[in-house]
Amino acid sequence: MSRKSPPRVELLQGTLDVLILRTLLTGPTHGHAIAKHIQRTSEDLLQVETGSLYPALHRLEAKGWIAASWELSDKGKRAKYYHLTPQGRKHLASEHSKWDAFARAMGLILNPGDQEA
Repeated sequence: MSRKSPPRVELLQGTLDVLILRTLLTGPTHGHAIAKHIQRTSEDLLQVETGSLYPALHRLEAKGWIAASWELSDKGKRAKYYHLTPQGRKHLASEHSKWDAFARAMGLILNPGDQEA
């Protein structure tokens, strides 16, 4: 029996920034690894395309939420590694709180439970 892959989920506006910041919370990494982490962590439900990832990384860098430096990757190639700045950590904490409230509200609406009985 073949395992059917789950349908991909479209990212909501502004979601990619939060996903990137959260990924960088664990430490510096390069763009390809950021995309793979998001895909793997979401159980393949989210896939970040190169055409979306790198503009988002540049936007976050311009806002001062991440910083970048050129380093050698595990494979010995030069790669741009991104890391979270203190401003980025603060912004992530704020966005995390907003997402928690949003997820709770959606859960209350979509799964009303005993409220409608």
